[in-house]
Amino acid sequence: MLNIIFMGTPDFARDSLEAIHKVGHTIKAVITVPDKPKGRGMKLIPSEVKEYAIENHLPVYQPDKLRDNQEIIDMIKKINPDIICVVAYGKIIPKEILSLPKFGCINVHPSLLPKYRGSSPIQSAILNGDKETGVTTMYLNEEMDAGDIILQTKVKIGEDETSGELWNRLSKIGAELLIKTLKEIEEQKAPRIKQGNNVTYSKMLDKSIAKIDWENKTAKEIKNLVRGLNPIMGAYSTLNGKKIKFWKVDIISTDNFIEKYQEFKGYEYRFSEIEPGTILYIDKKIGIYIMTKEGILIVLEIQGENAKRMTTPEFLRGNKIEVVDKFE
Repeated sequence: MLNIIFMGTPDFARDSLEAIHKVGHTIKAVITVPDKPKGRGMKLIPSEVKEYAIENHLPVYQPDKLRDNQEIIDMIKKINPDIICVVAYGKIIPKEILSLPKFGCINVHPSLLPKYRGSSPIQSAILNGDKETGVTTMYLNEEMDAGDIILQTKVKIGEDETSGELWNRLSKIGAELLIKTLKEIEEQKAPRIKQGNNVTYSKMLDKSIAKIDWENKTAKEIKNLVRGLNPIMGAYSTLNGKKIKFWKVDIISTDNFIEKYQEFKGYEYRFSEIEPGTILYIDKKIGIYIMTKEGILIVLEIQGENAKRMTTPEFLRGNKIEVVDKFE
């Protein structure tokens, strides 16, 4: 078993910390971010990693920064860990720390590197409509997510899977891969594979991407936007001056729509005249059908302005929306 210092912050990292703790490795210290104020009362809330550390009587450190932090450096030197495990910590590990552990610093990254280096690999995979993603363990170096690859696990992305669902799934897979990686490092069997040149980056997500572009996006692209921003912020549009968030949608072709709703048969030629964003049909048992640049979007879960998230049939019972109304 290894002596480990663990660095991480959210629930994604908590799963990895729990896994290496339960398997028997010695957690000499847990480093996470300082508690952050949340809610109306701005109460200080600890990270999920800190909560697990406290519950299991693991020593916790919460430095504001790592670079030039002599207290943290001295602590690491005193512990003399075999390895430092970094999972969704949220801060760059400086060179002065990278060289301290016997086996170096390793990281769990939720993409198939070198694809999607950066801060939003899970969301980017959904937003771009990828069919496959995965988890990579790697040795850390000074460049972001550019270190040598140790192990990778590939997974298929579900057609309707959201970023939140994929996050939870990769969190468990990442924890399992970390256990396997540590075993190979301990047995001195771990590979070091240089990353290729086909590098892509995932940027920090900005709220500006959440507004649906009806004029330029297809139904499939809008569905990917809704999936990719669920649950972190939600994709939205405006209707009659009010902001409406879409949480779950599906797509249907014009042919399948007409087959389902026979009353539209014979009017197919008119569909090309309908502006994207226009409500084509309302089925009070299913949802709202909206015309897009290509294909028809079905809104299944929705959230009105200053209201809670609900199914579209529930929303329709309390809100008046009409065919030919147009989302902007």
